Amino acid sequence: MMYRVERVAGEWIDRSRRIEFTFEGRPVEGLSGDCISSALAAAGVMVLGRSFKYHRPRGLFSAANHDVNALFQIEGVPNVRGDVTAVRSRSQVSAVNTVGGLARDRGRVFDRLSRFLPVGFYYNAFHSKRLFPHWERMIRRMSGLGWVSLDAPRVATPKRYAFCDVLVVGGGSSGLAAALAAAHAGAQVLLVDENPQLGGSGQWAGAARKSPDALIHKVERHPRIEVLRSTFAAGYYADHFVALIESERMTKVRARAVVIATGVVEQPAIFRNNDLPGVMLGSGAQRLLHRYAIAPGRRIVVLGANREAYELCSDLLAHGLAVTALVDLRPKGEPDGIALEVERRGVRLMKGYAPVEALADRSGCLRALKVTALRADGEPDSSITDELTCDALLMSVGFAPACQLLAQAGAKIGFNEAIQQHVPEQLPQGVFAAGRVKGVYGDERILDGGNAGAAAARSAGFEAPDVAPAPGTTARRPSHPFPIFDHPQAKNFVDLDEDVQVKDLRDAAQEGFDSLELLKRFTTVGMGPSQGKHSNVNAARILARLRGHGLADAGLTTMRPMFHPVPMKHLAGRSFQAERATPVHERHAALGAVWMPAGNWQRPEYYARAGQSRSECIEAEVQAVRTRLGLIDVGTLGKIEIYGPDAGTLLDRAYAGRYSDLRVGMTRYALMLDEAGTIIDDGVIARLADERFYFTTTTGGSATVFRELLRWNALWGLDCALVNVTGHLAAFNLAGPKCRDALKSLTDVNLADDAFPFLAVREGTVSGARARLMRVGFVGELGYEIHVPAGSAVQVWDALVAAGRDFDIRPFGVEAQRVLRLEKGHFIVSQDTDGLTNPFEAHANWAVKMQKPYFVGQRSLKMLAARGPRQLLVGFEVPWAKPLLKESHLIIEGGDIAGRITSVARSATLGRTIGLAMIRPDLAKTGSAVSIRVDDGTFVSATLASTPFYDPEGLRQKPGRTGQ
Repeated sequence: MMYRVERVAGEWIDRSRRIEFTFEGRPVEGLSGDCISSALAAAGVMVLGRSFKYHRPRGLFSAANHDVNALFQIEGVPNVRGDVTAVRSRSQVSAVNTVGGLARDRGRVFDRLSRFLPVGFYYNAFHSKRLFPHWERMIRRMSGLGWVSLDAPRVATPKRYAFCDVLVVGGGSSGLAAALAAAHAGAQVLLVDENPQLGGSGQWAGAARKSPDALIHKVERHPRIEVLRSTFAAGYYADHFVALIESERMTKVRARAVVIATGVVEQPAIFRNNDLPGVMLGSGAQRLLHRYAIAPGRRIVVLGANREAYELCSDLLAHGLAVTALVDLRPKGEPDGIALEVERRGVRLMKGYAPVEALADRSGCLRALKVTALRADGEPDSSITDELTCDALLMSVGFAPACQLLAQAGAKIGFNEAIQQHVPEQLPQGVFAAGRVKGVYGDERILDGGNAGAAAARSAGFEAPDVAPAPGTTARRPSHPFPIFDHPQAKNFVDLDEDVQVKDLRDAAQEGFDSLELLKRFTTVGMGPSQGKHSNVNAARILARLRGHGLADAGLTTMRPMFHPVPMKHLAGRSFQAERATPVHERHAALGAVWMPAGNWQRPEYYARAGQSRSECIEAEVQAVRTRLGLIDVGTLGKIEIYGPDAGTLLDRAYAGRYSDLRVGMTRYALMLDEAGTIIDDGVIARLADERFYFTTTTGGSATVFRELLRWNALWGLDCALVNVTGHLAAFNLAGPKCRDALKSLTDVNLADDAFPFLAVREGTVSGARARLMRVGFVGELGYEIHVPAGSAVQVWDALVAAGRDFDIRPFGVEAQRVLRLEKGHFIVSQDTDGLTNPFEAHANWAVKMQKPYFVGQRSLKMLAARGPRQLLVGFEVPWAKPLLKESHLIIEGGDIAGRITSVARSATLGRTIGLAMIRPDLAKTGSAVSIRVDDGTFVSATLASTPFYDPEGLRQKPGRTGQ
């Protein structure tokens, strides 16, 4: 049972300030400075959660945010990391991954059913047509940890950028020395450490604590060193770009050189029931003791295989804790000074012994450890066993380097047999490693850190000598080569995150998943919240032994960001959507506009009227355009001007049509393709003078089209210039049989057919404002696009509305425009086309001039024409009484998907439902019937029809009223 001891030198807690919170509904009292895990430990709470797969009781293990055992739910926030999250007053903390609460977790039945859930169960279930439907619902329900509250408050998480000469990651002895050496050379240094205080991992014993304290004092006073505490480096990216994560902020730092002094992660021994609450890492126990003054237990057994185990034992004894035995995996030999000291103080020293099984009490926590002697060949001698009563078992058998950032930076990581640890063998330029992460232990870490800091400063352009001769890797072996002990009854866990046992890895290898990457994916070892920090090396050891080779041959799995789990709020982009509004936005709002996004613009979807439904409003707007007069704001269209002798040449090459021969004063439809021949944009090009063009793009395509035209112009070396005037000009489309009557009183432009024919462009004034008028239209009626300076937009809009009142003018929105254009059979790029649609498939080959010498996509179109279309855009009709179809409803032929609806609407003008669909070419015959599957699984029969549906001769756009 854990408990709080008397004051410990350097403790992080404030004993004068008590904090109350609840855990699983029960009140708990902690101290200011406690994290959630330490407060629960001090209160004697041993079981913190349940394991992912078998729902076994779990307790504190690393106390360093390296394991899944200490994840909690706090109100609506899931998977809060208890080892690093400070306690908050009145917070409500609960365990994750329980069914009915921690104490009475109904999910614990899975522990008894474990033999029916073999390794690869999920893997095989997902690949089996027979098993998957049966297990899918249960898998989905049981997967994941914690739950997300949809009512959780939206909290903004700021991002910032930082720059420094040298970035040092890690605030232990090596990192502190590196920061000082770099700063002494004149470099501006940023030092980051994931702990609230500098000093390292917490493995302290006697005088070892003094060195970090002296270095910390110097670092904190140095003017060229900035320190970020409670901050971890989540990932390393190109050119020394490192993402730093604080609790409520992300810092994106760019450094000229980086020192990685992240130390090591202590590794567990593996034996039966090594996951019981009370079994934990020795370094974790020291963190509890030195930071929070918490004893890991009242009767402690240390399981060790290195000098650190003896230093741990000595440290515990120095603080008055009872250590009953030290079980050393190594064979008997001549005892050294520290071993003699430990034995002299009453600790039973058991060299050449190994753990067999941890035994649990009724609550599921540790009560004893069963051990056995090891023979000379390292195998257990079952004739010599013992049972050690204990409530805490502290393991110190080896380490793995926290080399994730080094690997992400491109360092070559190799295996050092002498110390049984992976170490960096080759570092990229500007990246340096220091301390235990590179295999340097003991006091040499300070010298090594100083040398790394000096080298980083030199890399950043400063003059700095080495601090001392570079130390090599440690002369002793801190890691046991195989601290893994199989058991016929299993439950010897390699990965506590995923409940992966030794037998699981053995079975996976026998099934053929015998490379480390395949083993990882089949068993999920190393795929939990810790990302294999405690499991990957032991898994590699097991696989290497199964295959009969050394650990150096097993390699390492790919180490990707993030180093620790990062809340999604840190990774999310801006919490707002950038929106653009046209100059007459307020006029739309006053008319009852219901808004919709169009790219990053806000456009009226329709205008709401009292007593009318949405569909009735849209239908009325369509009727106004067809019978009287309508007005729509099209200022969101991209608008670009091009000047120069080669302006026509650039347009000829960039678009599929021909524009160099376009007459001044006329317009022509323009289709833009990419190099694959795919339709990416369209618009209208107007020629205003011999060397001057003006053209439009789609609403969402203006920036992309302008950028591509600039690129092509530079690439081809043409003599012309482009200007993006999208935001400088407003545009309106006045359309309907009465539009000429309403407009003629406002403009000095002659609107007569012989002076201003269909597809012509004219410049003049409208309501006193300079204007460009284009007699074009997307809606199939007589209409004029009126382009005016943005500053004159409101004036012109008001004038058009006033002039149209005698004709019962009605503003119309995007939905009415879509119905009107659909009646004319016009396609919309990216709605009726997709990322593969070419002009032949969209029946737009009339807009392509293949005889031109060159245009973007021409070569691909030649090949596509020879291959034939994979789909065709066709029109279809359905009687009015049929249920409303939806875009993306599928066309089914012979049980297979033969096409999909791209646009559909009910046309009051035509009295039926009409639409466009992409369909298999062999089915695209006008007059034939197709079957469309709707939401409820039933089928609707539709008849393929030629387009345009409305006014196929196009007479409505050319009424021929000369003189008006």
